[in-house]
Amino acid sequence: MNLVISPGGQIRCIYDETINLAALGELSISRASSVEPDSEGFWWADLKRVNGPLLGPFILRSQAITAERNWLESNWQS
Repeated sequence: MNLVISPGGQIRCIYDETINLAALGELSISRASSVEPDSEGFWWADLKRVNGPLLGPFILRSQAITAERNWLESNWQS
């Protein structure tokens, strides 16, 4: 699990239950993106909440989630 800590002490990460995040202080959890199907059944990962792209289309939801996580790990957490 990667934790990005700002100079002011704010921590940003992709939520995971690997560690108890509450042990680090008060939590504010929010979605960085959304993975939703379109009217034709294709899946899209929308990362606009973090100024990212719209990824897709994907045939499987799991493919969209993998793409979402990869983008976040490469761009949002750096």
